Amino acid sequence: MSIFDIFKKLESSRPSSAPIEFIIAGLGNPGTKYEDTRHNCGFMAVETLAEQHGTQIKRLRFKSLTAEVKIGGKGCLLMKPTTFMNNSGDAIEEAAGFYKISPENILIIYDDINLDVGRLRIRAKGSDGGHNGMKSIILRLNTDAFPRIRIGVGKKPHPDYDLADWVLSRFTKEEGTLLEPALINAAKAAEMIAGGKTDDAMNVYNRG
Repeated sequence: MSIFDIFKKLESSRPSSAPIEFIIAGLGNPGTKYEDTRHNCGFMAVETLAEQHGTQIKRLRFKSLTAEVKIGGKGCLLMKPTTFMNNSGDAIEEAAGFYKISPENILIIYDDINLDVGRLRIRAKGSDGGHNGMKSIILRLNTDAFPRIRIGVGKKPHPDYDLADWVLSRFTKEEGTLLEPALINAAKAAEMIAGGKTDDAMNVYNRG
């Protein structure tokens, strides 16, 4: 690592002094009971993004653990709602209202059982797709016109498998090797979207 890279990393680790213009929220459930479960992929992705910017998501605000980072000179609020998944919209609405952030500048990252483990799908808007966290956010924001990154966590092993048990299960070792690069790519895509390059992010990461 060069001296320039070291100073750049130190600078990015400081709280953003820029006004907050963009929200990046990963969805999940708080507490050690739910750590590393399929339903917590959103948490994992924003944690990856925070780590790349030399910070931690630990300040309690807006019913969430938060951190501030600069992406392309733009102040971004990273969020991990502590409301539990089904009430994620409470946290997003509160932060968006405080900073007067419009829906198109709110990125949500969450799990999707309809995608194979490690696959990403990025959209600029869309329905909740049956995801309770997204249902809550759409209800609270009164719109579905906000960008989202879906991270594949795999389908249920068989149709009779309880859905709640599946999304609250942990990844196998083999699945973990597929998930790790997906989290890194999700963080990169989030940076592109925050920088106004949603179409580019879709072109790069929606392949396959």
